[in-house]
Amino acid sequence: MNHKKLFIQGITTSGKPFRPSDWAERLCGVMATFRPPGDAGDPRFTYSPYVRPVVIAKVKCVVIDTRLGELDPRALDFVINFAKDNSLPIEEACEFEPNSQSQS
Repeated sequence: MNHKKLFIQGITTSGKPFRPSDWAERLCGVMATFRPPGDAGDPRFTYSPYVRPVVIAKVKCVVIDTRLGELDPRALDFVINFAKDNSLPIEEACEFEPNSQSQS
């Protein structure tokens, strides 16, 4: 299966910042217990590697690794529906491979 990273932007479709201001941290805190097998991180102190808060261009966002759906499809549905219910855009994240060629 092709794994994607999605991000929920903290700007509503009307162009206003989503409130409360700590929404991303709260959402990620709720999802902290969803971890890959063998992950030793303590959900009381660390976020899940599948659902992480980030700031992109001064906008709070939540990055979602779609492998969350393999662990628990309801968890992925919950995060996606949170965005939809609150009129928050969901975009597919793009990742760039580091350039391994050296400059001469």
